[in-house]
Amino acid sequence: MKRVTKRLGALLVVSVLLASVLFGCAAQTKGTTDSATGTSAHNDQVTIGFPNIPEHFDPLQGYGTSGHDGGQLIFSTLVATDADMHIVPDLATDYTISDDALTYTFTLRDDARFTDGTPVTADDVVFTFQSFQDAATSVDLSMMAGITAADNRVVITLTEPRSTFLLTVAAAGIVPEHAYNADFGLNPVGSGPYKLAQLDPDQQWILEANEDYYGTVPTIKRAVFVKMTDEDTQLAAVKAGEVDITLTSATLANVNTVDGYHLQQEKTVDNMGVVMPTVPAQAQKNQYGAPVGNDITCDVNFRKALAYGIDRDAICTAALNGFATPAYSENDGMPWSNADSAIDYDLNYARELLDKAGWTDSDGDGIRDKDGIRAALPLLYFAGDSVRQAVCMALAQQARDNLGIEITPAGIAADDFTARMYAEPIILAWGSANPITSYYLYHSSHAGLDDWYNPENYTSDTVDGYLERAVAARTLDDASELFRQAQWDGQTGTSMRGDCPYVFLINKTHLYWVRDGLDIGRQQIHAHGDAWPLVNNLAEWSWAAN
Repeated sequence: MKRVTKRLGALLVVSVLLASVLFGCAAQTKGTTDSATGTSAHNDQVTIGFPNIPEHFDPLQGYGTSGHDGGQLIFSTLVATDADMHIVPDLATDYTISDDALTYTFTLRDDARFTDGTPVTADDVVFTFQSFQDAATSVDLSMMAGITAADNRVVITLTEPRSTFLLTVAAAGIVPEHAYNADFGLNPVGSGPYKLAQLDPDQQWILEANEDYYGTVPTIKRAVFVKMTDEDTQLAAVKAGEVDITLTSATLANVNTVDGYHLQQEKTVDNMGVVMPTVPAQAQKNQYGAPVGNDITCDVNFRKALAYGIDRDAICTAALNGFATPAYSENDGMPWSNADSAIDYDLNYARELLDKAGWTDSDGDGIRDKDGIRAALPLLYFAGDSVRQAVCMALAQQARDNLGIEITPAGIAADDFTARMYAEPIILAWGSANPITSYYLYHSSHAGLDDWYNPENYTSDTVDGYLERAVAARTLDDASELFRQAQWDGQTGTSMRGDCPYVFLINKTHLYWVRDGLDIGRQQIHAHGDAWPLVNNLAEWSWAAN
């Protein structure tokens, strides 16, 4: 009865919350349930159970600057990405790249206006980009040498070629120079398909369609984002019919159905993998005072044996009730991913690798050892993260039963990771819509730095060469093959076929309860995090005709 009581309590809480939040507003929120049909009674509004309430809506202070976290709902960008991750026009009708890849010229459309009625000008673009560079936020413009405006054109020069530059541009929401001030984040003025109508901190935020938008005006005229961080609260709101869409978990999706709703499953690159130190234990600690290296995981054959000897499908089932797919790299399914990174589950090969490397069970206790060292390791994960814990436990069971490797999952506080992640295996989650992530993960310039990208101290001259050439390529299309070769060129690479600094395990499937009749459009493959990628294309959502 404990679970039932908890959910009934959650239902009561969410009912009271929604009654006060949704219907206490000056203008009643639509998207309620038609009791006769069980479907939404309105075809132009939607209520979303959402875990995040932004503190502000200022791109220059970091809001919406990953390119897949909702910033483009309120703010236009020079270019954007479509569902296939192709670069498409937005504020810029077209662009050119010089032969040396150092000069980008963007021609602006002449019908874009901010929601205060003023035209969007080239000077606003210059102001925005210069402000991004000065603020040094998550839009990295460190390579920008200069930016100028001439009539309806903007010219940006770079200090060095950057193949991913257009993806950076696609994350830079344009703000109006004349309206930007200290309170801008709470009263944003953009030129995107929506405008902020209301923000109730820690409760809800509401978007309304920008009827003067230069593109296709959204059919969803009003979107109410109600804060719901607890999975039981989300389910209770769905059962009460008080939201049109919300997140859910693999645990609840596996045992629940809700009349009038369907379970939406979205493909992702939201992956989890085990990162292991690739260097032996060092005599000295690093610059953070933390130990470095591991005498077990520095053996590439040990790492590869773990990669080949794990049944990923079984982990998907055991840890996420089948709502996951096997992962083989940090970017499965993206245009720059290498299909040859995938490996088959091969237990015999994994055992052969361990045997040949000298990892044998010399004392018959079921755990392999080598030169007096037992194949026994902790596996660190963020305490309180039940999904990572479940993945760790499923991995540990297989490793012991099938390979004779003893893995002990250990949930620790985030603040303790810096002290341990350079010398012990950890499970991390990635998933990016930008291949520059691969550079950060594996280039030797990031080895051993406290930025979460390369705590394993992985270095490879061959991989560095591919990554450097990929980043310096003229276009993303030119770079993609080089990023693929960095993963596996037939001889070496970062993949599990090669140097295997990561043992990738699963890509989470993102799960949502969606009211029947609500079409959420064609989604991009979701990056890390299951909330923002869902609503990134809100302007394309619609209700089926009643």
